[in-house]
Amino acid sequence: MKKFIKQSVEFLKERGFEAPEIGIILGTGLGQIIENVEVIAEVSYNHIPNFPTATVEFHKGKLIYGILGGKKVILMQGRFHLYEGYTLLDVTFPVRVMYQLGIKKLLVSNASGAINLNYKKGEIMLIDDHINLQGGSPLAFRGVEKMGERFVDMSAPYDSKMNETIESIAKKNNITLHKGVYASVVGPQLETRAEYRYLKIIGADAVGMSTVPEIIVANHLGLPVSAVSVLTDECDPDNLKPVDIPDIIAAAGKAEPNMITLFTELIKSL
Repeated sequence: MKKFIKQSVEFLKERGFEAPEIGIILGTGLGQIIENVEVIAEVSYNHIPNFPTATVEFHKGKLIYGILGGKKVILMQGRFHLYEGYTLLDVTFPVRVMYQLGIKKLLVSNASGAINLNYKKGEIMLIDDHINLQGGSPLAFRGVEKMGERFVDMSAPYDSKMNETIESIAKKNNITLHKGVYASVVGPQLETRAEYRYLKIIGADAVGMSTVPEIIVANHLGLPVSAVSVLTDECDPDNLKPVDIPDIIAAAGKAEPNMITLFTELIKSL
């Protein structure tokens, strides 16, 4: 794997991806932040050696390098999921590449469903902890110890300093920001009523199909990470309506300006 990472890194350096400070992974329907970036270079995933390709129609599939909030950033416009047929190593490969390019912090966003019914559609949740229900680990491969500690401590997977800053930015800008536990499932099917009840019992406040693998790898690399969920639907098992994907994308778009404020102001402060 080290060889593959090195090839990707060299390719990107040749295309001007020089000394980035912060990596950003954009979730479903959360691409507008690009408009705030002074773009220096961009490359489609399918041109980068060893990179997976985004197959979800509302995920763009580009790596963008530029200036945001006065800092050099790399943005993943479109991420990879287990439900696309990728492995956990594929899903987290870009995090390892961004780390080797030089990022010192990682910010992650996703669209998720609110299990906690005090949280409403269009609001944002800062992830304080997570539950991995994806049935595997991106660290469960032979030779992992050559790339970092095999038995990674996950007692505090999200960076408390960055999280505190995000909370104070939300307060200052009158943004409703919840704090809670994110459960990551495989998907792509949405949950049944019984599954939503189960998720609530085990302590999840929101559920989605991404993020946790990237967080695990960030911790493996010793990379401080923060993540926010844009809540795109309310998962009430007693009043469950059929899923409407365009409605989920629209809800993500509505909440996105607040997420952009949180990320941009955080980046300025780092």
